[in-house]
Amino acid sequence: MVYTNYNSSFPDQVVPVAVKDSYDYGLQVGNAVENEWFRSNRGGLERFTANFQNYNRLKLYARGEQSVQKYKDELAINGDLSYLNLDWKPVPVLSKFVDIVVNGMTDKGYKINSFAQDPFALKQRTDFAFAALRDIENKDLIEELGAATGKNFYATPKPEELPGNQDELDLYMQLNYKQSIEIAEEELISNVLDYNRYEETKRQIAYDLAVLGIGAVKTNFNKSEGITVEHVDPASLVYSYTEDPNFEDIYYVGEVKSMSLSEVKRQFPDLTPDQLEEIQQYPGSTNYTLNWWGQDQRDQVQVLFFEYKTYHDQVFKLKRTEQGLEKIIEKDDTFDPPENDNFDRVHRAIEVLYTGAKILGMNNMLEWKLSENMSRPYGDTTRVNMNYVISAPRMYKGRIDSLVNRVTGFADMIQLTHLKLQQVMSRMVPDGVYVDVDGLAEVDLGNGTSYNPQEALNMYFQTGSIVGRSLTQDGDGNRGKVPIQELQSSNGMAKISSLTQTYQYYLQMIRDVTGLNEARDGSQPSKDALVGLQKLAAANSNTATKHILQSLMYLTVRAAENISLRAADALAFPLTKQTLMGSINQFNTATLEEVDKLSMHEFGIFLDLEPDEEEQNKLEQNIQIALQSGSIGLEDAIDIREIRNIKLANQYLKFKQKEKQEKKRAEQLENIQAQAQANAQSAEKAAMADVQKEQALAQTKVQIEQAKTEFEIKKMEQEALIKKQLMAEEFDYNMKLAQMRAQVDKQKEADIEDRKDERARIIGTQQSEMISQRQNDELPKNFESSGFDSLGGFGLEQFEPR
Repeated sequence: MVYTNYNSSFPDQVVPVAVKDSYDYGLQVGNAVENEWFRSNRGGLERFTANFQNYNRLKLYARGEQSVQKYKDELAINGDLSYLNLDWKPVPVLSKFVDIVVNGMTDKGYKINSFAQDPFALKQRTDFAFAALRDIENKDLIEELGAATGKNFYATPKPEELPGNQDELDLYMQLNYKQSIEIAEEELISNVLDYNRYEETKRQIAYDLAVLGIGAVKTNFNKSEGITVEHVDPASLVYSYTEDPNFEDIYYVGEVKSMSLSEVKRQFPDLTPDQLEEIQQYPGSTNYTLNWWGQDQRDQVQVLFFEYKTYHDQVFKLKRTEQGLEKIIEKDDTFDPPENDNFDRVHRAIEVLYTGAKILGMNNMLEWKLSENMSRPYGDTTRVNMNYVISAPRMYKGRIDSLVNRVTGFADMIQLTHLKLQQVMSRMVPDGVYVDVDGLAEVDLGNGTSYNPQEALNMYFQTGSIVGRSLTQDGDGNRGKVPIQELQSSNGMAKISSLTQTYQYYLQMIRDVTGLNEARDGSQPSKDALVGLQKLAAANSNTATKHILQSLMYLTVRAAENISLRAADALAFPLTKQTLMGSINQFNTATLEEVDKLSMHEFGIFLDLEPDEEEQNKLEQNIQIALQSGSIGLEDAIDIREIRNIKLANQYLKFKQKEKQEKKRAEQLENIQAQAQANAQSAEKAAMADVQKEQALAQTKVQIEQAKTEFEIKKMEQEALIKKQLMAEEFDYNMKLAQMRAQVDKQKEADIEDRKDERARIIGTQQSEMISQRQNDELPKNFESSGFDSLGGFGLEQFEPR
C-alpha cells in the first residue's frame, strides 16, 4: 500500500526501497505530476496550458506573427471592419532586437577548461610546483653539477621552459601547466558537444532565454548513442515549484512529447495491442496539441517523461571477525538485526532518481524504474544530478520574465500606429481647383472662341495663367473675376508626422526597456558622437543583457559537467567506448592513454569566455602603450592576445613588463659591468702597454747601452788594436827614430868631434897664422868664409829658414 502524505498528492517518501520500486508508487508519482500541471483550478487554464500558450504567444511576437484580432477589435466599430481596407500583417519590430541578442551571445567564443581536483591530481600538481620551485632556486648549482658530471639533475621534464621566479611560476601554473588527464577530459567534452551539434542547440537555448526567459538542456546516456545533449522546449517542461533561478532544488522534472503510436511502440516494445488500442484514445488536450494551422493532431499521443528525485537508505552489516578484522556486507533497507557484539548496522541516505513515462489522461504507466547510470558528483556521492539543466535568470516567486515579455505592449502600440498610418494615408486626396462658371461666362477672348471651363482648365494647367474680368458687361463689379482657384485638401501630413513621432516614441521605449540602444544595433549612429562614446553605449547595452549570456554559459557549464560525469558510463560499455575513443583519435592519439583513467579523477569544469569588445579594446590599449614604451616585445603581445581571460592577460602583461624591466636593468648592469670591465681591460691594456713601452724603452736603452758598451768595447778594442798598431808603429818609428837619433847623435857627435877637430885644426891654423902674422907683422886677416867654403860636400844653405 502506498500512502500519500497530508500536504501533497505525491506519495510518502519514508517507505522502503521495495515500495518505491513498485508500479503503484510510480503511478501515484505520475498522477501527482499530471495533477499539478494538467488539472485546472477554479475553471481557469491548467498550469501546463497557461505556460504553453504564454510561451507560444511570446514566440509569435518575437517572429512578428502575433494574432491581429486585438488590432481588429481596436479599430472596428461595433465589430464592423467593412470600411477598412488595411494590411493587418504585424510589423516584425521585435525580431531585430531578438536577433541582436541571440546572435551576439552565440557568436561569443569560449573555451572549455577542466581542472582535475581529486587528491591524486592535486598531489601531482603540487609535486610539480615544488619540483619546479626547487629547480628555479637551484638552477645555477644544477647547471654546475650537470656540467661537471654530464648528468641531468633537474626534477622537471622540460627545464628550458621553467619560469624565472616564484611569481612567474604562479602565472605559469595557471596559464601553461596542464595535466594529460585534463587535456583528455577537455577533448572528450568538446568531442561529445560537437557530435551532438551543440552550437545549434546553444542557439536554440539562447533564443529561448531571450524570448521566453527560460532555457533548458538535457544530457543523457544510452548504449546505442552514448552521451547525448538535447535541447528541451520550455513550453513542454514540467517541474516542481521553485524560486531558484537555476532550479537546483526541484525534486521532479520532465517534458511532454507528442509521439506517434509507432514511436511509442518502438520505445516501449512490451506494450500489447490492447494497450496500444487504449493509448490511442488519449490524444491529449487541444489546448496544446493544435498545429500551426489550427488542426488537431489526433494521430499523436502526449507522453509525459519525467524524473523523480527521492532517497534510498543504504544499509550495511559491519561484522567483526575473531582475528579483530571488520567485514562489511551490503543489506537491504529492511535489515534490522537485534543488538549483537559481533556486528553492527550502519547506513547512509543517498539521493536516487526514478524515471517514468505516462500517457496523459491514462491511469497507466508506460515505465517506472530506478534510473541507470545516474551521474553523481565525485565530491559527494550521496547527491545525484538530474539529467535536465534549467535556468531562468529573471525568476521571482516562480514567475518568469523575459526580454520579449517586457515589450509586447509597446509592440502592440507600434502595430496600431502602423495601422493608423495606413488609415490616414488611405483617406488623403490630392489638391483640387474651384472653377467659377459664371465668372467664365463674362469673359470674351475676342477671337470668337468661347471661354468654357475645359478651355480654362487647359490654359491653367499648361501655363498657370487664367483670364478674368473685374467688371461685368453691364459695368458692375464681377464677383467671379478670378474664375479658377486652388482647393487645399485636409492637413494629412500633420497627422502622418504625429503618427511617425508616436511610432518612434514606442520604438525608443522598446530600446529603453530592453537596453538595446542604437549603438548596439547601429541603426542610427549619431554623426556628432565620438567613436569612443558609441562603443561605451554599446558596452552599456551589452551589460543590460549580460544576465542572458551568464545563464547560457551556466547551462553550457552544467551540460559539460554532466558529460564529464557520464564519461565513466560511456567507458564502461565496449561499443560506446570504442566509438568515443575512435572519435578522439582524430584529434590527439596521445589522449587515448589517458581516457581509461578518467573515471578515477574528479574534474571542475569552467569556461574561458572571449573578452567583449570593450574589454578587448582596453587590453589592446595597454598592449599598444607597452609596445610603444618598449616594455614588452611583439612576441609577448601575440601571447597576451591569445589569453581569453582578461584578468590573466593583464597579469601576464604586468609580469612581462616587469620581466622586461628586470631584463633591461640586468642588461644595463651587464653593460655597466662590461663597460667597467672594458675600461678596466683598456686601463690594464694601457698600463700593460705603458709597462711594455717602458720595458721596450728599457730594453731598447739596455740594448743601446749594450750596443754602446759593445761599441765602446769594440772601439776600445779597435783603439787598443790601433794603439797597439800605432804603438808598434810608434815603437818602430821610435826605434827607427831612436836609431836615427842615435845615428844623428852619433853623426852629430861625430860631426861635433869632427868640428871640434876642424875647429881645433882651424884654431890651430889660425893661431899659426896669427902667430905668423904677429911674427910677420902682417895685416889682420878675416877668417869668415866668402862663399867658397866647402864642408866636404855639406853646405849650410840647407839650414837657412824657409
